[in-house]
Amino acid sequence: MPDLASEVRRRRTFAIISHPDAGKTTLTEKLLLFSGAINIAGSVKARKAARHATSDWMEIEKQRGISVASSVMQMEYRDCVINLLDTPGHQDFSEDTYRVLTAVDAALMVIDAANGVEPQTRRLLQVCRARNTPILTFVNKMDREVQAPLDLMDEIERELGMTVVPFTWPVGMGKLFHGVYDRRSEQMRVFAAGADKRGADEEVLAGLAHPESARRFGREWQQAREELELVSGASPAFDEAAFLAGQQTPMLFGSAINNFGVREVLDALVDLAPPPGPKPAMQRTVQPTEPKFSGVVFKIQANMDPAHRDRIAFVRCASGHFERGMKLKVVRSGKELRPNTVVSFLSQRRELLDEAYAGDIIGIPNHGVLQLGDTLTEGEALQFTGLPFFAPEIIRSVEVADPLRGKQLKAGLTQLGEEGAIQVFRPMAGTVLMLGAVGQLQFEVVQHRLESEYGVKARISPSPYQVARWVTCTPENGGETELKRFMQANLHRMAWDAVDAPTLLVDHQATLRAVEANWPKIQFHAMREHAGLVFHKAV
Repeated sequence: MPDLASEVRRRRTFAIISHPDAGKTTLTEKLLLFSGAINIAGSVKARKAARHATSDWMEIEKQRGISVASSVMQMEYRDCVINLLDTPGHQDFSEDTYRVLTAVDAALMVIDAANGVEPQTRRLLQVCRARNTPILTFVNKMDREVQAPLDLMDEIERELGMTVVPFTWPVGMGKLFHGVYDRRSEQMRVFAAGADKRGADEEVLAGLAHPESARRFGREWQQAREELELVSGASPAFDEAAFLAGQQTPMLFGSAINNFGVREVLDALVDLAPPPGPKPAMQRTVQPTEPKFSGVVFKIQANMDPAHRDRIAFVRCASGHFERGMKLKVVRSGKELRPNTVVSFLSQRRELLDEAYAGDIIGIPNHGVLQLGDTLTEGEALQFTGLPFFAPEIIRSVEVADPLRGKQLKAGLTQLGEEGAIQVFRPMAGTVLMLGAVGQLQFEVVQHRLESEYGVKARISPSPYQVARWVTCTPENGGETELKRFMQANLHRMAWDAVDAPTLLVDHQATLRAVEANWPKIQFHAMREHAGLVFHKAV
């Protein structure tokens, strides 16, 4: 059996994050290509073609050319096992991305060199910074007319509050993009356009004084040399401790669609990204090299295989050695599992898995036994923390177009609610279900999925509610008795969510303030963390 500590050291688990259209999914494809995981990269934009991005598997993703669900891919590179999580860039799916960021040890931030730091990048970086997640930066699309690299570097430092250390520096841009100078190896890699090249025959010119560089690249080379002198004097040396604390980011330049700079990103991830570290639970901190297995469900995906109506629970292994068929305990419910059809992923393509180690992402087929945030152990009562659920910003009512399909609507919404694609609220005194979302696009995706995956046409309409808050009451304030009293008094605006947590739905912030003033012993939560709040059915 392989040594547990050495297997853990081989793992690199990271998420790719960016604003929409920065080239994140294209870069994901090219990382798979360079690692040898796939032989041909799918075209993200050629929607009428048979090829689509490996990480975009939903029908609606293929139609629109956007990522609306996180996907997981595992590959091997330079004797490291890399678990790569591609996240949705669109802000309407940010909750899925936030949860994915709890399952990784590092993040790769992709920035469009023309647009610089965009709103969604800022939001995602705030989540990473809150968790002190180490971040590598890839500045993409240098083969287009873009911002000056010094301006980009300044903007990243100013907007994101991180020190930037350029590992590579561009020579020219757009039609005059000639390549990048690698500051660590002191050589220039010459750019050659071509979407199907893997960079194996890349031309290299050694040193800043190479006569060929000045002769061939003229003014762009001279400007790059002057900028490099400025950067060398102004930017600090790479500091591993500052990087691991999320305070400093190495920056690399390239063009993902042309496979240029991709190998350097992979090398930087292997060299710099940390292996799995300790994970806090409510009871204690769990070390990745502990012999006993533990893991946490950070994502559930329904209908990855539409023919089988399956649900897959994505589990981040936190410690120990997982073996297929081993006995596991779902700590929340006390139920036992013996998963025999555990899978690893290359997006929708799966392989049966015999074993996994801390840092790996495994998929367990699930029929309602596992929920988001569940902890799996070999018996110990542990509950990992940190999986967020945010109060929705938009609330809508949903009804079935065909009354005879009511059962299918409920089943579909139950599954989509369990996977976190949408928040589903069941009114305690009413029959019309409520949906909560961060953005309008979530409703469109749910409508599309209900029809294509469950055969149900749903009508989504405005609702009387604008604000949702989860409610609890501590034992010293009366506990369940006081909570039950509150729920009975507000029954007309109370609902259960996907995990039967009581939720208050109101029409306006002013109404919420009035309710809070009238019920000082009740706590109102804008965020529900699976482990942080304990709920009981009180009526």
